[in-house]
Amino acid sequence: MAHRQRRRRRPSGPSQITAKLTIPFVGEISGTWEPADAERSAAWELYLELVTRVSVEELGRDEGFLREALSSFYSFFHTTREILRRYGPDVAPRLSPGHVSFGVLAVTVLNRVLRPLLSSWHPRLTAYESRRPDGRDPVAWEREWEHAQALRDEIAEVRRTLTSLARTLQEVAGVGDLIALPAPGPTGADVGHPPPAGQRGSEG
Repeated sequence: MAHRQRRRRRPSGPSQITAKLTIPFVGEISGTWEPADAERSAAWELYLELVTRVSVEELGRDEGFLREALSSFYSFFHTTREILRRYGPDVAPRLSPGHVSFGVLAVTVLNRVLRPLLSSWHPRLTAYESRRPDGRDPVAWEREWEHAQALRDEIAEVRRTLTSLARTLQEVAGVGDLIALPAPGPTGADVGHPPPAGQRGSEG
């Protein structure tokens, strides 16, 4: 008996959108994006990378770990380059003035947003981490760093750009919202399920 092959969903989404990204401490990049199928597929892959990392999650003053955030950005940097390599020139076509592409947006984020953050803060945090006394909790030590809040502020700016990028990629890929997911209900709550027979009230 022949196995039924799963049909692969073709990329779908709008034929044209207006893309806009704010680059921290630099300005704004915007333009019309008319995505090809390869760009829609690449957009889905990059969107998935963004929403499954700490890259788009807010980092409160007494929450999270700066090292984890930087490591996530560093990993995302390399993953984005791999996606660009895999899809090749199809995601970076020649463009008329006022237009953008997957390649333009991705490389702009790498070179204008992530690279400055990582090149400035990665070595500084590493140097501070190297002075942590033996047995000292790394999270507590990190939060005592005099530059911790400055780094948190820059991470927050970068996150805003990455969230904006994720929203743009979501629209181009034609997929649902995976960023603002509803919070799970209380553990053990029987939402949408009838109570056991012994606990049901009398029916009229």
